[in-house]
Amino acid sequence: MIKRIKPGKRFCEAVVVNGVVTTAGVTGDGDDAVAQTRDILATIDGLLAEAGTSKAKLISANIWLRDIAHFAQMNEVWDQWVDPNNLPVRATVEARLAAPELLVEIQVTALV
Repeated sequence: MIKRIKPGKRFCEAVVVNGVVTTAGVTGDGDDAVAQTRDILATIDGLLAEAGTSKAKLISANIWLRDIAHFAQMNEVWDQWVDPNNLPVRATVEARLAAPELLVEIQVTALV
């Protein structure tokens, strides 16, 4: 069975299948990488909760930064948020994002 969370016009914000939830790339509001990362991780917390899981069950995270110079700012927020006893695998790359105001995008996968 597939559970689709918050379906939209082009994609769902998350999909649960076979005990695994995968989010779409999540972007956030804010004027800098710190504010956007906080907003993104709050959204991810909500999506994981709706799927019946939490950040303690993260498997992987993919992070895209408009400018790799934002790496330390994003990590400052990430390190406060992530469960240090249940770290996922993670990749972070610099990429052109969908809109110029977007500085950070994060996609995660977790066990349900």
